[in-house]
Amino acid sequence: MTTTSAPPLNPPFSRVASIRSLADVERLEARPLAQALPVQSTYEIFCNAAHAFGDKTALTFLPTANPDDTPMRWSFNQLLAGIHQTANLLHTLGVGPEVAVAVLLPGCLEYHLALWGGEAAGIVQPLNPMLTDEKIAAMMTLARAKVLIAWGDERTDGDAGLWAKALRLRGQVPTLTTVLRVAPHDEAQGDVKGATPALPDGVMDFAARTAQPADHLVSRRRIAATDIAAYFHTGGTTGAPKLARHSHGAQVFTAWGSVQMQGITPGDVGINGYPLFHVAGVLPGSLAALSAGVETIIPTTGLFRNREVIANYWRLAERYRCTYLSAVPTVLAALANVPLDGADIRSLRYCRTGAAILAPELAARFERLFGLHVHESLGMTEMAGISTITPPGVEAPAGCVGWRLPYTQLRIVALDAHGNASDQDMPPGEAGMVLFKSPNLFSGFLDAADTARAFTHDGWLATGDLGFVDGEGRLHLSGRSKDLIIRSGHNIDPKVIEDALGAHPAVQLCAAVGAPDAYAGELPVVYATLVPGAEATAAELLAFTAGRVDEAVARPRWVQVLGSMPVTNVGKIFKPELRLRAACHTVAALVDAACAELGADGARDVLPDGDNAVRVVIATDGTPDAAEALQARLDAMLAPLPVRTTVQVVQAKA
Repeated sequence: MTTTSAPPLNPPFSRVASIRSLADVERLEARPLAQALPVQSTYEIFCNAAHAFGDKTALTFLPTANPDDTPMRWSFNQLLAGIHQTANLLHTLGVGPEVAVAVLLPGCLEYHLALWGGEAAGIVQPLNPMLTDEKIAAMMTLARAKVLIAWGDERTDGDAGLWAKALRLRGQVPTLTTVLRVAPHDEAQGDVKGATPALPDGVMDFAARTAQPADHLVSRRRIAATDIAAYFHTGGTTGAPKLARHSHGAQVFTAWGSVQMQGITPGDVGINGYPLFHVAGVLPGSLAALSAGVETIIPTTGLFRNREVIANYWRLAERYRCTYLSAVPTVLAALANVPLDGADIRSLRYCRTGAAILAPELAARFERLFGLHVHESLGMTEMAGISTITPPGVEAPAGCVGWRLPYTQLRIVALDAHGNASDQDMPPGEAGMVLFKSPNLFSGFLDAADTARAFTHDGWLATGDLGFVDGEGRLHLSGRSKDLIIRSGHNIDPKVIEDALGAHPAVQLCAAVGAPDAYAGELPVVYATLVPGAEATAAELLAFTAGRVDEAVARPRWVQVLGSMPVTNVGKIFKPELRLRAACHTVAALVDAACAELGADGARDVLPDGDNAVRVVIATDGTPDAAEALQARLDAMLAPLPVRTTVQVVQAKA
């Protein structure tokens, strides 16, 4: 790292040529990457954008989901000024190039100051606020976070609990020296709901940044492409989160590559409802748009978790003349239930999804209802948020996630006996595991052992995604290797089952998982939610699915209809919870059988007990000998299952 007064100015990112084929991607690669992409850091992106676009709107925040309410807007000049002030404040607090700044915020304008100001000063660490205190504290401790920027709402609704969580973290993270409190927008506007509260020692008002210079970095830092920009956590909903290191160069490449593949321009407007602790919302969702002069709309602090945002989405798209729509498949499924009611959405020219495979029926329904073809992409934390994109104007079947970005390499290899990547390359049309090398590849996890497991022995990123490349060079996905259902050594692709059930007109979302079985290891089962107002029995859905799955071993044993599908905070269907539900279902059936066999009565609970574990508690009315016999029988019946079970038989109180 060297120092200087300011980075050299370059033009904002813009599309070099329209992408309609792999040959178009390859033509871009004829020019050396260093010439095509001279920008070194995300800070440079915002300097370039402010110079080019000045007072044009960069960010629009919607305090409510009502299209008639007045939004809050920041120009590109205002955004850069705020980034300077934030970076300079962090500099005064001891943040340097190797120091982490943690962020615990909902959707808001200030998130962008924390992100990009944090990267200009040091290393930003966006945090999922839904994780437990213990997991957040562990991640901050691993990152050696010195400053925490947190949402200061002390009320009991909305984004409740973030400020209380931030204050608790002060005593749990040894390296944390300062908490910066971001005032809720209504408080900042003088809302009578509360004046700024008194702040304890070690806590400052984030508004203190306004006393800092707004036109330069006082650190005089010149950021290199190899400097670490961010720590993004991957995992954490189950198990220990891993911290992926992103370099500035990787994030810059993601923005540039996204602009090339999608052809976004300063005339575009988009609603970014992804959470900003996740790469999808931060990099392809925000940085790419801002690098090209796009107006990015933040739909309330709740983003797409706000049901009112979903209910008003088409009116918001009309009100702000949105030109593109980007959302995960579960959000698209929710939007498919929202009628246009006269909203004029002709300004929408591009619809993109990612994070999970798009069901063919949902794709067809979306096009039928709204005239929007859904273009798919592939992104992952380990590749700074984007790997492949289906460009506008290219219509592809569901499951096709498009072409690789320029200057990247893609391989499909066979799985070995353990379901890992082998050295055997697969020909076009044949499925295997997807491997990548790319300029936006992450710089490894903070834990070297996690890094080693992420790569093959010859340096390719093993994505865990399963798919094939077609004759046009486009990648098609079928699922994740960890989601394969393995029945007596037979690999069953859950997508085959999901596509079959998803074709039923009453089904909104569905997910197939493996239920534990003592003989086969796993048996395929399916969970589904229904379109609002639709009716269908589990038996009807099971018969419908079985009739459309050719392979007998892949036909599901049962279907269960849920009121709502468990999803992650990004909106992906959360299959670990479904697998645990399936395990509980299997164990409960065996418990019922044992109780019937021994004539045991009494209350019984079958509950999840952590990852891949089930706990059984039975309060029996029988004698102590009968209870002991039931305990022994259950232990014998449940022991062969490939799931940890704990059984406790107790005497019911008289």
